[in-house]
Amino acid sequence: MKTARRVSVMLLATLALAACSSDPDDDDGNAVPSGWIRGAYSSSGAGYVDRADPAPRVAKEIDGNTPAVARLTDGGKEFLRYRNDIVAISPHAGGTGSLIEIADYRTGYHRWRTHLGSVWPDPDSAAFRGGGPGSGK
Repeated sequence: MKTARRVSVMLLATLALAACSSDPDDDDGNAVPSGWIRGAYSSSGAGYVDRADPAPRVAKEIDGNTPAVARLTDGGKEFLRYRNDIVAISPHAGGTGSLIEIADYRTGYHRWRTHLGSVWPDPDSAAFRGGGPGSGK
């Protein structure tokens, strides 16, 4: 009986800890809202799709849900910068709607460098301090 009680207490403690813990991307005010994006938009092979709304409207929806550190519009694309990630919203290839892609900052910066390079910091420069608490400081 003691063993069953001990296992039950351990299981309840584990469940309580899991309920109190949060997504590592949600530990401060400028983390990418990946869970919200997953729930609000349809999944596609390249990311997520909003089949009706144009990129500026989708960027406003995402930024309205979780404010980005910075926002940039360039060449018909919208970019939202979060602590460690970039959300890129571009016109969907089908002609209507938008494609939403999430990439970690370094990967996204290199992928969209032609749009971001002169505005957002290069993660490979000596001056780049990172985005998380205590990182690179």
